Amino acid sequence: MDMTKLRAWWWHRQGLDGALGGATPAEVLSRTGWARSVGGVNPYLTLFARAGVHRGTVDAAVEALEIYELPSARGCTYVLPAEHFALGLQLGRGAAEVPLRTLARLGVERAEIERLCADVVTLLDGRTLDPAKLKAELGEAVRTLGEEGRKRGQATTLPAALGLLQAAGEIRRVPSGGRLDNQRYAYTRWSVPPTGLDDAAARAELARLYFHWTGAATLAHFRWFSAFTVAAAKAAVAGLDLVDLGDGLLAPADLAAEYAAFAPPPTPRYALLAGIDALLLLRRDVPSLLDAPDAECPIPGAPDRRMGMVPDLPDHPIVDRGRVIGLWQYDVAAEEVVWWLFGGATPERDLAATIARTGVYIRDELGDARSFSLDSPQSRAPRIAALRAG
Repeated sequence: MDMTKLRAWWWHRQGLDGALGGATPAEVLSRTGWARSVGGVNPYLTLFARAGVHRGTVDAAVEALEIYELPSARGCTYVLPAEHFALGLQLGRGAAEVPLRTLARLGVERAEIERLCADVVTLLDGRTLDPAKLKAELGEAVRTLGEEGRKRGQATTLPAALGLLQAAGEIRRVPSGGRLDNQRYAYTRWSVPPTGLDDAAARAELARLYFHWTGAATLAHFRWFSAFTVAAAKAAVAGLDLVDLGDGLLAPADLAAEYAAFAPPPTPRYALLAGIDALLLLRRDVPSLLDAPDAECPIPGAPDRRMGMVPDLPDHPIVDRGRVIGLWQYDVAAEEVVWWLFGGATPERDLAATIARTGVYIRDELGDARSFSLDSPQSRAPRIAALRAG
């Protein structure tokens, strides 16, 4: 494969070439894929890097239910456009059943959880309550499961009930302050019309979306993203008319023709992305985004580990036409992006401008660039020091 062309194609399909300038948050997520959300900066940077969308616009789209954070693929939370709410919930529904198996081993029958679900729905009629208030008002309907429950990650029966209701589209989590970069929530009632698809058809629809988001991926890449079994993944792609571009990379026939005619842009175009941006996470294949010499480069601060030997990058990536060319973090105290480029390079003018623009966005609108909810300036300090040291 011509990796320069392939990486630029992935970058193009992800809307990182400027083609989505002015698009709404929902349009960006529909075109390029759902934004993984773990209480970090990724949903905001996803939309800023692709369409220049500012935080206020994103938060307004969340409030208007044009986009929303929901459990979906693999049961993980992603920010989805409204047109995919029902599909995402259907695909993630099985994960909500998992805690019930743990509860059964603790002596909690499903009927008890279903009664608790009914109580929660009644309480939330016309109201929005956080988990503490819900627990207080539900009283003895919520069972405390003692030390054994805590060891198994189920301190009470309430989280399992909330998970089932959220997966069913009967309640939704309301993010604290309306922001996507935290994991503090209240809950309220809502109703999501079902897809009308059986589970096999829903899996096929995810496959159709996925290969258009990526432009080209292997069946193994799709299985990682979807968590489908081999048989389910093969069945999901069976009707898609996928073409093998080489090395097992599959693309829809219309996109395969576009790829054949595609030429990588001759001039750089940079983006500072989150470490779980869809460009990386849809396939979770770091080496494919690195030039061969860069893959052999030691990770800053970890000289015994090579860049091309890790499943996930240690920091956020700096990307040029699909190729990872460096890493970055945000230093809250200094109010600046701290960067590191392969080969000890110095940013040229356009890259310096991109770094500065992203830094201003984070400083003025986000305040920080956490990778996930438990990330903090203190926990990040060693990585920032390593990037500064080169």
